[in-house]
Amino acid sequence: MVDSVFLTRSFGTPAEGVKDQYADGKAAKVWEIFIGDKNQRTQNYRDFLVGLLKEKGCKRILDVACGTGVDSVMLLEEGFEVVSVDASDKMLKYALKSRWERRKEPAFDNWVIEEANWLTLSKDISHLIGDGFDAVICLGNSFAHMPDLYGDQREQKQAFANFERCVKPGGLFLIDHRNYDYIIETGNTPSKCIYYNSRHMTDIKTSVLYISGKPAIVTLDYMITIDGKSNKNNSDNVNEFRLSYYPHRLKVFSEMLAEAFRFKANHTIYADFKPMEMVENPGFYIHVMEKY
Repeated sequence: MVDSVFLTRSFGTPAEGVKDQYADGKAAKVWEIFIGDKNQRTQNYRDFLVGLLKEKGCKRILDVACGTGVDSVMLLEEGFEVVSVDASDKMLKYALKSRWERRKEPAFDNWVIEEANWLTLSKDISHLIGDGFDAVICLGNSFAHMPDLYGDQREQKQAFANFERCVKPGGLFLIDHRNYDYIIETGNTPSKCIYYNSRHMTDIKTSVLYISGKPAIVTLDYMITIDGKSNKNNSDNVNEFRLSYYPHRLKVFSEMLAEAFRFKANHTIYADFKPMEMVENPGFYIHVMEKY
């Protein structure tokens, strides 16, 4: 049988706070299964992120979408000092568990984990920002969880402004999103992920909601096998969970980033961790802002 978990993620206004899509805890558990073992990050991703951060001399990192802590753990193991935040306490409990289990290691003992709202981030962690972080990361298509509640992307822009405030001069901001231009044009989403070596993924079903003739929401139904046996013909022990995303167009997303940094940053875009010209239809775009 197929066990379904249907989720939406709403970030609301600062006054409303953040509504936790993982409130029942079940989705966080399925997500932990989906991403696989914490050592199963793809080598391309590990090499890209760690290599770039070390090349730019980054030491102190803010992970603003840490989820269960997979990226943060990877960075801690690579010798970085990490501050991790997320809006979901149900996701954060997995990160907290990892910190506790490895508390005898100095890097993990010093690992700072806090719940925070992107819309009030610079206030929520004002005691941690100081002169700013060497790098701020928001990866894994996390930012697309934030909807456009007012039709003018004001809250998304506010979140960008908060991220920018956390980056010190000369520091980096890394953020990504799926290739929603391709998804909108074709109606398909590649099931292979550049981030995870998960053996539990069997399929992704895609739907696009249009409002006033414009794509407003992309919904992805992830088919996950608990036992890791990818057999589409056998529905036993299969979990389905649904996530809805705001479909960021590459051009508009790039313009929003430039505006958030007041046009004072070098902006480089990668396609699946490679130069743009090397990949025709990438699954993900990764933006790197180097703040002046």
